[in-house]
Order: sequence, then C-alpha cells, then structure tokens
Amino acid sequence: MDTGMWAYAKSSGHVAGTDLAGFTVEASDGHIGRIDRHSADAGRSFIVVDTGPWILGRHVLVPAGLVREVDIQNETVRVAATKQQIKASPDFESGRHEDDVAFIRLIENYYAANRHV
Repeated sequence: MDTGMWAYAKSSGHVAGTDLAGFTVEASDGHIGRIDRHSADAGRSFIVVDTGPWILGRHVLVPAGLVREVDIQNETVRVAATKQQIKASPDFESGRHEDDVAFIRLIENYYAANRHV
C-alpha cells in the first residue's frame, strides 16, 4: 500500500483532530462537493466527498495525500485532482469499502495513474 498517498502532507495545513465534515471541497478546476466524513487513521487517512447534484449525489473517496490545502477559516479543502478525475473515480459505498483491500488498491492505482494535476 502506498502510505504516502494516505497521509496528509505537512504543507497541507491539516491539523490532527480537526473535524473536516461539512467542509467545501475544491478540485484544481472548481467545486466538487462537501466532505461527508473523513478518517485520520495512521497509514490510511482519507476524505469522503459527497458530490451532491453535480454528479448525481455520488460519494467518492479521496486519499489524504491528494489534499493540497486545508483552509480552516473558510472551511474549504483543496485537492490535487480535476473535476473530471473525481467524476471518473471509483464509486465508494460507506460500510462496504472502508476495509476492502481490493477497493483500497483500486483507489491507489486510479489516483497514482491520474496524478498529473
């Protein structure tokens, strides 16, 4: 497992213990939704983004390593992905995929292959 992909960069501004639920999420080219929930587990931190009506209410899992900036004052998280990359990412189902090793590898492979932002 690529643990670097699953950890917040020190430069992101993420502060351990901060509840990111409800924060707005911005891709490199615009708004993609709000954080439904997040995990700060060591070795596998991520945010789950509710895309709302933009792509029919899908939920997508974004590894913490793609978080570019956490703006606590404005409750905004910026990610190193485009709207199209988020739209094309694998579907996430809460309660089903969190501990699914095959799904975690799918996410790793998808974002590793699409890191050109």
